[in-house]
Amino acid sequence: MESIIAVFIPIIVTLVIGLVIVVDIYFRSKEKQMLIEKGLTVEERKRFLEEKRDPFRMLKIGMISIFFGLGLGFGMMLQNATGQDYWIPLLLFIGTGIGFVLANVIGNKLKQQNKSD
Repeated sequence: MESIIAVFIPIIVTLVIGLVIVVDIYFRSKEKQMLIEKGLTVEERKRFLEEKRDPFRMLKIGMISIFFGLGLGFGMMLQNATGQDYWIPLLLFIGTGIGFVLANVIGNKLKQQNKSD
């Protein structure tokens, strides 16, 4: 039974990643079609899409990844120290949640600083 599940895990992950990419491409093209149907000029469309872009996206992804890694590392250390299996998922969720919150707070502060400059 475990060998069957092990075979399907990479297949399912690949399908999900492919589905996410296809849906992202579809909605981006749909958004551009709606802008064209509204009758916006090329410059207005470029300005709209540039305003929508987040300049601190990589900073946010990095912060979330760091806190995910810290949660995983501390979870593994506590699991080895105590012998309890719940530490890894617990600290993964806590660390990733803290990473999301901090990334959002810092990103918003940096956006406000850029707007005031």
